[in-house]
Amino acid sequence: MRKKLLDSKIWIIGNKPAPKVISVFLAILFWVTPVYADSSDTIVLIHGFLGWGRSEMFEVKYWGGIGRDYEEILNKAGYETVSVAVGPVSSNWDRAIEAYYQLKGGCVDYGFAHAKKYGHERFGRCYEKPLLPQWGKKNKINIIAHSQGGQTARLLVHLLEFGSDEEKTATGLELAEIFKGNHPWVKSVTTLATPHNGTTLTKGVSIMTLNMAEKIIKGIAGLVNASDTLSAVYDYKLDQWGLKMQTGQTYKSYLSMVKNSPILEASANKDLASWDLSPEGARELNSWVKTSQNVYYFSVSTDSTEKNESSADEYPIITNALILFPSAIWLGIYRNMDPKEGEIKIDDAWAKNDGVVNTVSMKGPEGSKIETYNGKAKKGVWEDMGTWSTWDHMDIIGHTWMWNLLDKRNPKDFYLDHAKFLNALN
Repeated sequence: MRKKLLDSKIWIIGNKPAPKVISVFLAILFWVTPVYADSSDTIVLIHGFLGWGRSEMFEVKYWGGIGRDYEEILNKAGYETVSVAVGPVSSNWDRAIEAYYQLKGGCVDYGFAHAKKYGHERFGRCYEKPLLPQWGKKNKINIIAHSQGGQTARLLVHLLEFGSDEEKTATGLELAEIFKGNHPWVKSVTTLATPHNGTTLTKGVSIMTLNMAEKIIKGIAGLVNASDTLSAVYDYKLDQWGLKMQTGQTYKSYLSMVKNSPILEASANKDLASWDLSPEGARELNSWVKTSQNVYYFSVSTDSTEKNESSADEYPIITNALILFPSAIWLGIYRNMDPKEGEIKIDDAWAKNDGVVNTVSMKGPEGSKIETYNGKAKKGVWEDMGTWSTWDHMDIIGHTWMWNLLDKRNPKDFYLDHAKFLNALN
């Protein structure tokens, strides 16, 4: 027996849950016969900017939200699924390397050339119990990635298949396996609300969106009645910068240490998410990260704004998450029609957004071949699977808890259906 619950979105005001519209509950009881998947390649979930791992955030799942666990749901349905927990404010390079070692095992090697260039430690955490030690050419993965996770996934595929000439030249015999290339270990990449071409949110806020992380953490703490100490709740995973949280250190103390560290100085700004997520940083990333001819690429877009009748500006709809209202407004009104040298022109096409990312940026990376999915999957092409209108940035990963009242799609069903779809790919 299965119960489906229709509810309004619930988000955070202070430390208490706030209904975004009047809650409506509709229970439909019916008998179903469980359907399990045949053997399949493992699904790997890669979170976005400010994301977290399964044991963090009072065990509120990034993939599912409060009371939901999409990773567990997929596993119970027969689709082997794991999730990585990479640096929430780190660059896509650092995040891709961390994802590799979490899956394959070993001590993180960010690369000799990369570490020297940006001034952080070459080696990071060690993973003695990898998530997928059998991962390889005969045991490929299907990646599903949200937000910045989509950029991270693309870079991971690139390094696996093409390696890094810079690291090969600089490192010699000590070269890490991931930098050697010739590892076609990924079958597909699916990106959800990913800023492939950047987000103009970076024009309104800097890396001090660490403050937003703090608000989210405190909000979730209030929702689950958790401790106020927040000592080991959210891990910024910045060990390479000498910012490892110490035993017994409070979250407040650690956050203060991060905010006052050299990583926020100009010399490091291109090895952080704030650069990669900017339109200019995304353009630089797109200029060298290749689309593999061995991989299926799919993209899903989202939007939660509507155009103002008297202008081309976009404003958040009523079901947009309250915490994302200010950012949705900023994205909807920001323009840069006379860009300085090196900047990207931002016109009306960038106005529609999901509260975090401009919808125009989500279909695929500029410079790659992008097509509308026609029912027949093709490798080496970015296939646009459409836009989920009225869905804000966190809806697609279940943080509105079950349903969107305006179109009544359930993200849980999407993950199950998409897993079945990926399982059928050759």
